[in-house]
Amino acid sequence: MDHIVTVQDAVTAFADWLEPTTDELDAVEAEMPAVLADVDLLDAQILVLDRTPSELDAARLRRARRRVLRERAVLANVAFGRQSGGAA
Repeated sequence: MDHIVTVQDAVTAFADWLEPTTDELDAVEAEMPAVLADVDLLDAQILVLDRTPSELDAARLRRARRRVLRERAVLANVAFGRQSGGAA
């Protein structure tokens, strides 16, 4: 006969100390524009998977790619600004 036993990880999975910190939530919020830009690019790519892209589709893809690059550049510049705070 098998005994049903509570697994410790399952019991403590919702402990307060496992919640995201304020810093982690701020980091997620800061990355959200880049995530949304990636989603828009994926949407544009999905639309043209089974057909030849029209001029409008091609423009949408270009616009989505530029937005992704712009948002990633913003994130990279913010990350670089945090790291380069030392003395020369």
